[in-house]
Amino acid sequence: MTDFFKSWIAERGISEVECLVPDMNGVLRGKVWPAQKFVKSAYDGSLRMPQSIFNVTVTGEYADVDVSEEDAAYRDPDVSLHPDPESICVAPGFKTPTAFVFADTTDRDGKPTEIAPRRVLQRILDLYDKEGWAVAVAPELEFYLTQTNVDPDLPLQPPTGRSGRAETAPQPYGLEAVNEYEDIIEDIYDHSEIASLHLDTMIHESGTAQLEINFNHGAPIHLCDQVMVFKRIVRQVALSHGVYATFMAKPMEFQPGSAMHQHISLHDKTSGKNLFSDGRKGHITDLFKHFVGGLQTYLPEITPLYAPNVNSFRRMRPNHSAPINLQWGLDNRTCGLRVPIADGASTRIENRLPGSDANPYLAIAAALVCGYIGIRDKLEPMPLIRSNAYLKPRTLPKTLQDSLDRFALCAPVIELLGAEFVKTFLGIKAAELDAFEGVISSWERDHLLLKV
Repeated sequence: MTDFFKSWIAERGISEVECLVPDMNGVLRGKVWPAQKFVKSAYDGSLRMPQSIFNVTVTGEYADVDVSEEDAAYRDPDVSLHPDPESICVAPGFKTPTAFVFADTTDRDGKPTEIAPRRVLQRILDLYDKEGWAVAVAPELEFYLTQTNVDPDLPLQPPTGRSGRAETAPQPYGLEAVNEYEDIIEDIYDHSEIASLHLDTMIHESGTAQLEINFNHGAPIHLCDQVMVFKRIVRQVALSHGVYATFMAKPMEFQPGSAMHQHISLHDKTSGKNLFSDGRKGHITDLFKHFVGGLQTYLPEITPLYAPNVNSFRRMRPNHSAPINLQWGLDNRTCGLRVPIADGASTRIENRLPGSDANPYLAIAAALVCGYIGIRDKLEPMPLIRSNAYLKPRTLPKTLQDSLDRFALCAPVIELLGAEFVKTFLGIKAAELDAFEGVISSWERDHLLLKV
């Protein structure tokens, strides 16, 4: 591995390497090394970071940890970083030639850090691997461009485009609307090509200055790495053009939310056959039905993994282009689970629940663990619907608190994800919720200050 990094870095004239470790919220933590020191440290195992990075809240605080059984929280031991050679890429936009590489972590005994999001996803993928199955995913990621906003009390506004005017109305799939931000989009594509991202198409979504990028399908961890790099690229490109890019689930009150839809398929590792189809267009297998049955049974119980923030639940409202239940239907975008029209080899399920604010590793792990339980336990799905799923009863929780309470009781999923991970994740989310509830909002000042 060290020889690979050494030659890869030399061939591209890389001077610095950013070693990336995604935390629980999908925020990138890490260190920057001079390239030669990175190679040497990767060889001798001296790449390290504090384990506490996996206990950081989105506000930058450390969540309270139960230390009744051990004093690890006080000692905050280091974890060793093990760079993944398949993830290394050129980092675009840096004056100094720089590379990104994602790293997995282990403790002093060489055991994987079981609470690390990348490790959590890998553990679920190992379950599929033991069955001889390979998982392919293709994320669709939505985001907004906005005017710069340095006062968090002020609402976000769409930016001006090339015409000098800001959008004032929805422009779904509008080509002229996309052209308004052509300079930004071209830079995003150029930077993404430098970073070897496997992007497909970009469209204008329903919101004002809302865009969506589709990724080509591939292996889950690789695609999650690409989502993380893409987010970083988009934010930096937007700033260079004097605007913001945000992946908040619901950044503007009267605009649709932003999703991270997941297209998921399952294949035989030996033959490559799609296990969701019997080979004929529109004919799905019992295994596919059981996978869907698992999603319908357990995804409502583990919502925080794909709707991790208070803001996430502002997106999940009827008629706001976001599902409120786990109905499934053929080519039906009101459903939480959509079966796109496709030939047998491309048969897949589209999970429309995750928001663009979700940690991609955990959001995909959530879908895969539920699908796995469905296959294992032969769970039957609800009947396909051909009507408006928004008119069906809501089965997803309405608040972060409710979702955390339900997740804490979902024993079958906790067993597979790991009790230590779930305990840490719930502790972080509880700390964030507590911080949010201590804030007095502008709505309260507007409607209660002089009236009650």
